[in-house]
Amino acid sequence: MLKNGRELGEDSMFGTAMVEMEESLRQLSEVKDAFDLNVRQNFLDPLDHLKNKDLKEINHHRKNLQGRRLDFDYKKKKQAKGSTIPEEEIQFAEEKFHESQELAENGMRNLLESDVEQVLQLQALAEAQLEYHKQSAEVLESLLSTLNERVEEAGSRPKSERKPRSTFNSYSTKRDSSDGDDTDAYPSTVDYNAPVPVTATKERCKALYDFEAENEGELGFQEGDIISIVSKIDENWIDGELNGHTGYFPANYVEII
Repeated sequence: MLKNGRELGEDSMFGTAMVEMEESLRQLSEVKDAFDLNVRQNFLDPLDHLKNKDLKEINHHRKNLQGRRLDFDYKKKKQAKGSTIPEEEIQFAEEKFHESQELAENGMRNLLESDVEQVLQLQALAEAQLEYHKQSAEVLESLLSTLNERVEEAGSRPKSERKPRSTFNSYSTKRDSSDGDDTDAYPSTVDYNAPVPVTATKERCKALYDFEAENEGELGFQEGDIISIVSKIDENWIDGELNGHTGYFPANYVEII
């Protein structure tokens, strides 16, 4: 969208609006990235800790409690039926049973007492969602306001100003003042096989970081790549060429050389 908007030129309200639309979409993407990071740190990570550590330990203690209770009950019943089970063995089984019981109860108690912390995590999730939608709404409201201005500006512009962009260079119209012959005003034929004039050396820049092209019209590159600068769109974006591919990229990812 940005590339197509630039190709239409600054005289086109539609082209200008497309560039502004692309910038707003970039801002929305940044807002979404910040939201994802916030939710991960303040809700999903604590939830994973609760699931994989706290609840796992509680279930472990409960399984031990179940096994030791069965062992203790079995030995007591055997003793009641006249089996010669040493009293020390029964006491040891009872101690192990009470030990597991205490560990399981403490784990459950700690889980229940952490209600406040868990509710705060849900609150953080709700706040993150609210902030995400607020920031998204602000970006879109600003975009709509800008687009309304473009509509009014385009509607008020006289039709005579809405000139299509020429794709050919104009020829100078020199006329012979002595004979008044205007046959030299424009060339009668164009030699399409003539060599293209060599232009001045393009300004270049060096990539400081990797940049992955995620949107149509962007130019991806790797750290250390040397990129030819086609034009500087604004202080934040540059239009460049690398390995036969052209596109735009953030200016803070490169240094001019």
